[in-house]
Parts: sequence; C-alpha cells; structure tokens
Amino acid sequence: MEETYLLNVEGVKKKILHGGQGELPKLQDGSKFTFHFQTLKDDFERTVIDDSREAGMPMEIIMGKMFKLEIWETLLSSMRIGEVAEFWCDAIHTGMYALVSRGMRRIAEGRDPLEGQKHRCGMGNLFDYHSTGYDDLDELQRTPQPLIFIMELFRVEDPSAYKRDTWAMSKEEKLAAVPVLHSEGNRLVLRREFAQAAAKYQEAVICLRNLQAKEKPWEDGWLKLENLVTPLVLNYCQCQLELGEYYEVLEHTTELLQKHNDNAKAYFKRAKAHAAVWNEREAREDFQRVAHLDPSMAAAVKKELKQLGERMRKKHVEDRKRYQGLFQSSQGL
Repeated sequence: MEETYLLNVEGVKKKILHGGQGELPKLQDGSKFTFHFQTLKDDFERTVIDDSREAGMPMEIIMGKMFKLEIWETLLSSMRIGEVAEFWCDAIHTGMYALVSRGMRRIAEGRDPLEGQKHRCGMGNLFDYHSTGYDDLDELQRTPQPLIFIMELFRVEDPSAYKRDTWAMSKEEKLAAVPVLHSEGNRLVLRREFAQAAAKYQEAVICLRNLQAKEKPWEDGWLKLENLVTPLVLNYCQCQLELGEYYEVLEHTTELLQKHNDNAKAYFKRAKAHAAVWNEREAREDFQRVAHLDPSMAAAVKKELKQLGERMRKKHVEDRKRYQGLFQSSQGL
C-alpha cells in the first residue's frame, strides 16, 4: 500500500489502495470524470455517510463546471484510470458536502434535487434552508468536519468525446455562442424557470473561462473576457437566490469580489444571501458598501435593511419563545 501527499494542497492526504493504469489523464475544462465514491466520517467506526454503489449509479462530474465540492476535481485529477484511492480532507474542504450529498441523494431517490428549495416569500423559505431533509447531513452542516473519500476512477472523457457542444467549438464559435446563451438565460428568467436559466448562464461562463485560460491574467484579452463573465456570474447568482441556494451565492459573489471589489451588484446579492442565512453583521456591512459604491441603490438598500431588521426581530422573538418553552419543560421534569 502506497501513501503519498498531494503537493500544494493544504489539508489533504492521499493513500493509494489499488494502483491504476497508464499515465495521469490529460485534463481540460469540460473533461468528464466517471467514478464510484464512498464518503466516511473520520471517527473510530469510519461511519459511512454515502456510497454510490449502494445508490446504484456511478458519479459523474465535469471539470470546471462550478461543482460545489471543488476539492473533488483536485482529488480525481491526481488519479489514474482504474485507481482506487482514499483521501482524507480537512474541514476547510468539506463545508459544502452536505449540500452536494443532498442533491445526489434526491436524484438517486428519483426526486427533484431542488425540491423544497423553490422560491417562496416570507420566513418559511429561510427556515427550510436550514434543514437538508436528512439528519446526518444536517449534523455535517452544523459542524463541518474532516471527511474521508474513497474513490475509484473508471474513465475520463475529453469534452468532444461525449458531447458536441461549446467545448468542441473554435474560439470564434464560442464567442458567438455566449450572447445566445445569455439571451436564452434571460428568456428563461422571465418565465421564472430559474434552474434552466442558471444552466444557460453557467454554460456561457464556462465557455468564456475556457477562452480566458489561454490569455495572460489582467492583460487586455483577459480583461475583455472578464467583462463578459461578470454579468453572467451575477445573473447566475440571482437565479441561485431565487432557488434558495444561498451558500452557492456566497461562494460565487465572494470569488467575484476578490477580483472586482467595487462591484455594487455583487455586494448586493451577497448581502441578500447573508441575510437569508442569518449572517446579520455581514449582510449589513455588504448593504452599506452597496450604498457607498452606488448611491442610486440607496433606496433599495434602505428597504432591504428594514426587512432584515424586521426578520431578525421576529427570529429573536421566536427563539426566545422556543427557549422559554424548553426551560419550562425542563423544570417540569
């Protein structure tokens, strides 16, 4: 049994359980990994959380396609075809696992992976988000922790090998496809088909990122493409807000703001996501940045801050009642 450490990846240990064949696959954005996996807790019993073999289907992910659990791309990229490897991943890499697992479980059950996350107004939507619908995943969401992933890689497919789409296009064809995808996304938003619209925006972003990878960062060509990417990412985030995928919004707006820290719309969407998951201080800070960067949005910010204050007050009242009820129940024992 051979043990290695993945270079330049903090908080990850790799152990090869069964060697693979040939060289490491040549990868690019759009490469598709097909693999089985098992997820275990890092406890004495090595408690099994998920097992794709029990679900009856292998897992597939496409490299560079905004998969929530980004570390999986790194793990799979270190593997040869036929290899079985065990990866220990620190909590810094596993915080999104509960949300990923929720979607995979629902698909295996033949259910809509977005079930229960459809857009609704009021407090109910916010309370729904705090439960995944699975007790063990709720525990992981409350207390992020190291996890162990055992993976068996079956195949890696070149983008053009499994689907003729934007990946197989020339640079000119990809650039021509972006406004079409953008327009289709906008049309779907008007019909309130947010999941489908997000997929269109996502495809356009991936197409541009693929082109951007061939340019020098922050030079003219790269910046022109980045200017096309930014509104698409913001549209994608708006769809995720509508779908209740608040942590997805936090992830992508934060990444966007690391490059463009003066983007008021990104702060606004991040603020709404923070507010939805009860991060009151962060939400207020982001809303204040919006008003500072773009005074024309001051009225919208004022309205959001008022709603945030009302929701927080209501939550505090409900929490107080709940705690009082628990205290009274304990006294009666």
